Amino acid sequence: MWKFGLAALALAGAAPAAAQVAPYPASFTTQEIATNGTTIHVRVGGSGPAVVLLHGYGETGDMWEPLATRLVGTHRVIIPDLRGLGLSAKPASGYEKKIQAEDVAGVLAALGVTGKIDVVAHDIGNMVGYAFVAAHPERVGHFVLMDAPIPGIGPWEEILKNPLLWHFRFGGPDMERLVAGRERIYLDRFWNEFSADPKRFDEASREHYAALYALPGAMHGGFGQFAAFDQDAIDDKALLARGKPALPVLAIGGEKSFGPTMAVVARAAFTNVTQAVIPASGHWLMEEQPEATSDAIVAFLK
Repeated sequence: MWKFGLAALALAGAAPAAAQVAPYPASFTTQEIATNGTTIHVRVGGSGPAVVLLHGYGETGDMWEPLATRLVGTHRVIIPDLRGLGLSAKPASGYEKKIQAEDVAGVLAALGVTGKIDVVAHDIGNMVGYAFVAAHPERVGHFVLMDAPIPGIGPWEEILKNPLLWHFRFGGPDMERLVAGRERIYLDRFWNEFSADPKRFDEASREHYAALYALPGAMHGGFGQFAAFDQDAIDDKALLARGKPALPVLAIGGEKSFGPTMAVVARAAFTNVTQAVIPASGHWLMEEQPEATSDAIVAFLK
């Protein structure tokens, strides 16, 4: 993997061992929630204190099934697909993370969720989650960040220099045409290069996500997530200028990916950070080491 100062970094795909995309328990329902100028596909299950799970690029909310199954007995678990991805609507614009944070707020309002919630995030979800938490710190009890940077925060500029992150700047009028019909080829690059062992991101999972990213507008939505980074950095610096929230934060890095650097990023934005490094995992923590990752999150939320 790629070393970056204090640890190895990674920002997109990798690998699981058994069939990783499992159906959610029958107690979960799905809804299409119109909010903030788009429509968000949401899975909801359980009762109790609310926890929102935010996925990243190369996956959808389906990635969270192992953790959701653990949490549904004690929490109301809310799992949206980010705008432009999965089964959510694919708008032409609005991929700035502060806008997507208000997608989350709108979902919570539509579901009648009040009071404090917990937020668990991975990859692009980290960025949406930070924008939500920093804008609404009074609403969040615990925040879990997993294996990805936050634009404009901490070592962001150094992270951007890593050549493995060329996809952050992959743009222009032909980018969607270049990958049309080749979504699987494009995504395999992330799943393979950003995992400790590519075999852990199994074939069934790859087929599942490649089909979702081949839906009309999905690659546009994915590229939109990256194209917004410059504005996200500006927005995040403005949020950070308000001060560092003091809520408890768990910063999880894969041993072969971000490792302890995830905590470096988190401490640049929050005052109360606990570090966790998951052994024998790359970037795809919920595929590569779902049990160990879920154990860390469940213990922290308690």
